[in-house]
Amino acid sequence: MAACLKFTRRTVHGGLIMSLTDTMGSLTVASKGQYMTGVSTDIGTSFVRPAGRVGDILHAKAVLTGMGKSLAYTRVDFTNPTGELVAYGYHTKYIGKSSVHAKNIKLSEDGEKVLEGDLEVD
Repeated sequence: MAACLKFTRRTVHGGLIMSLTDTMGSLTVASKGQYMTGVSTDIGTSFVRPAGRVGDILHAKAVLTGMGKSLAYTRVDFTNPTGELVAYGYHTKYIGKSSVHAKNIKLSEDGEKVLEGDLEVD
């Protein structure tokens, strides 16, 4: 999962980067077909350098680094326009019973096709 944010102020508050780590981590778990993304057990962010200047674009990329029956692990990298790492976050989610939820779906490797289950919205 990827996202971009254009700077309109002098800097990016660390809380925004932490919130993006939380949200993107959860959406990354959901992108694997999880109907519910569980609850956070551990979350953190390291700030490596200033994120940029007014007009710059902050890029964020989230990946699922591991997923078992109880826990899912994600990492989000934040880079500046030149591709330098400015911050990174990690998010561990307890997925427990939600990992076998009846409304989970199975997606193709590229995430474009539903292989099992139904995308029906309540």
